[in-house]
Amino acid sequence: MVSFSQTEEPLCRQLGDPEIPQLYKDGDIKLGGIFYFHSSWKNVENTYEQKPTPLQCISFNFREIQYAQTMLYAIEEINNRTDLLPGISLGYSIYDTCGSIPRSIKVALALNNGNESLSLNSDKPCTKPVHVQAIVGETSSSPSTAIATLIGPFHIPLISHFATCACLSDKTKYPSFLRTVPSDYYQSRALAYLVKHFGWTWVGAVRTNDDYGNNGIAIFTETAQQLGICLEYSVSFFRTDSTEKMQKIINTIKASTSKVIIAFVAHLDMDVLIHELSNHNLTGYQWVGSEGWISDSQFAAADKNHILDGAIGVSISTAHVSGLREFMFDVRPLKSLNNDLYTEFWETLFSCKFKQEKPAENDKECTGYEDLTGMENTFTDMSLMPIFNNVYKGVYAVAHALHNILGCDKTCNINVQLDPFTILQHIRKSHFKTKEGEEVYFNEKGDPAAKYDVIHWQPRENGVVDFVIVGVYDASLPFDKQLSLQNKSLLWAQSSPKVPVSVCSEKCPPGTRKVLQKGKPVCCHDCIRCADGEISNITDAVTCVRCPPELWPNKRQDACVMKEAVFLSYEEIMGILLTTAALFGTCITAIVIIIFFRYRKTPLVRANNSELSFLLLFSLALCFLCSLTFIGQPSNWSCMLRHTAFGITFVLCLSCVLGKTMVVLMAFKATLPGRNMMKWFGATQQRLSVLGFTLVQVIICILWLTISPPFPDKNFKEFKEKIILECALGSAVGFWSVLGYIGLLAMLCFIFAFLARKLPDNFNEAKFITFSMLIFCAVWITFIPAYVSSPGNFSVAVEIFAILASSFGLLICIFIPKCYIMLLKPEKNTKKNMMGKGPPKAF
Repeated sequence: MVSFSQTEEPLCRQLGDPEIPQLYKDGDIKLGGIFYFHSSWKNVENTYEQKPTPLQCISFNFREIQYAQTMLYAIEEINNRTDLLPGISLGYSIYDTCGSIPRSIKVALALNNGNESLSLNSDKPCTKPVHVQAIVGETSSSPSTAIATLIGPFHIPLISHFATCACLSDKTKYPSFLRTVPSDYYQSRALAYLVKHFGWTWVGAVRTNDDYGNNGIAIFTETAQQLGICLEYSVSFFRTDSTEKMQKIINTIKASTSKVIIAFVAHLDMDVLIHELSNHNLTGYQWVGSEGWISDSQFAAADKNHILDGAIGVSISTAHVSGLREFMFDVRPLKSLNNDLYTEFWETLFSCKFKQEKPAENDKECTGYEDLTGMENTFTDMSLMPIFNNVYKGVYAVAHALHNILGCDKTCNINVQLDPFTILQHIRKSHFKTKEGEEVYFNEKGDPAAKYDVIHWQPRENGVVDFVIVGVYDASLPFDKQLSLQNKSLLWAQSSPKVPVSVCSEKCPPGTRKVLQKGKPVCCHDCIRCADGEISNITDAVTCVRCPPELWPNKRQDACVMKEAVFLSYEEIMGILLTTAALFGTCITAIVIIIFFRYRKTPLVRANNSELSFLLLFSLALCFLCSLTFIGQPSNWSCMLRHTAFGITFVLCLSCVLGKTMVVLMAFKATLPGRNMMKWFGATQQRLSVLGFTLVQVIICILWLTISPPFPDKNFKEFKEKIILECALGSAVGFWSVLGYIGLLAMLCFIFAFLARKLPDNFNEAKFITFSMLIFCAVWITFIPAYVSSPGNFSVAVEIFAILASSFGLLICIFIPKCYIMLLKPEKNTKKNMMGKGPPKAF
């Protein structure tokens, strides 16, 4: 800001107190530096009734002194070179911001304008060229965004060594910002991939409440969601927050169920966080750190309670600047300043007081000749060499740009008018190698190539923490090769050799599927067993897959296996019982045939049409045997044979029974006066009737087999886990026609037998036929609903049971009484007894 005052000598001067650089050296071309040599400041309440007092900085920061020392080293090295900017000396003006953004803006204005006052009568214009040609700094993202916003319209290059916020890559907002540290866009993604690699899907996040932390966690959250990682909580804080605010953060961590914490925290804020964690002894958590603190041994030394042991994170790739360590330990450049910065630095470094100060009782007196040899503190710690290298590269990027603009060869053209915009364009295009061989260049967003080391805090037995490089993240490689981790055995939180587990819900094993818990993140789910007939063969399956019809899940429901094919076999108990019953019936029938054959000339056999009796017994034997065709694995031939054999043999059997019934009925009708019925139903007619009745069934069966025969089929419907091998009917009409015809003959037999039941005779066969037909009809009437409702091979068993039951009914009712008389009551097996008349019996 410019003011014109009417004094004795009007001045063109800057309003407010001038800013004095803490480190200054004149040169042909001057560079600016902005660091915070102090981490904080005293809070003073201003009443605005008088001019506010200058900012009182506290908490001396050796790290920022190291960054400034690196800048001085790079400038001194360039000034001593003859191949880079020969004959040109670089100067510097370096300011301390105390970590205050308003002060950062103020010193940026000072670097832009300078502090000189001009007389209005002077020939020089009040507006003049910028004070410095480029600025190195700031360390943090939020001050950098403020400074870049301010100096962007003037095109003054701002090259940061550690401001990583992805927002600074936006060239529409920050056109003059460049950096030698990768953008947090890549760091946040690297952290997300690292978390995913170890299977941590349920994590918490702590971040600095500034551009660095907020933008970093925002990108991490976006990438994490794509990778299936959920944040249980995300809390923010700033180093100046109240104790109550920090207590809320501690309470949130304690109440959480996640065991992994992502700490996207800046360097200064991490000091505060460690202090709070130590006060509450918050151990047992796995920390994943950003490059703001993960590679800084200062925090490992401050972590007395080993809260951060086993921490892992990403840091800037390992680098080395030869000669920097020796320069850093040579404090003569600082000592030569003999100003307040040197005094505070020296007193803090050696814990002493100079003579002009009044030493406290316990303070020793500074001599100014103290030796750094053998000291171990933050200033002598060189673990942040990669960041020092970033400062070094930033200074060299400006030097190479100036070298090109000034057309330097053996000498430089000092008459070239420098302007910030030209310098900015040349810095963006600069591409060079450092003396260590590292390639330096910027992309279109002003960012360098993104490459990180994966750092792990490996605790040793003596309590010291080793920073072990366990992998690399290189964003320039293909997606699946960007993160590369070494196969090393590591010690994690609380010195555990096992990788910590941090999940909201355990992984769903194969055979189950995930079902999200209502109102909770996607990482929280229940594992539900797959439904019948479905499997899942991967972990954390979202859906189950139904098995094909011929397959069925195994017990774990993680694979489809061939269903068990079941049929009524000879090996199972039911098959054995039915086979035994069929063979037993066949044997009984054979015995009856033998008995009848032996007594074929007796009145009892001859009186009951021995020819039909033998034919009936033969058909009954076939009925027993045809049931065996229903047992065993179905085939084309067995399916056609079982139904046709059953139909034909039963019709043959019923035809014989019907013939015997008609013989009995006609025989007694023929004894009535004027009746001679037997001539119409003699032996020939009986044979023809049996043949005719049977031929009808044969024709039905032939038509059935010709049009749509039975065939072997696989039934998947009856049992979910089994395949029923059965014989499909082919034509249902054919099947029920066969059964219907059998039923018709059975009804005719029953009717004729019922009519002849009271005919006078000592041995009236019609009575036994009536009983046998009652049993036959009862069996087959109950067979129909039982057959229809029986599942799978039980329907086959029902059909076999019906065949055997009806066959046994005919055999027992018709032939067993006769065998009883022939074997046990031979005295009744006479013609006289057969022809004896007796009173009719009620039935």
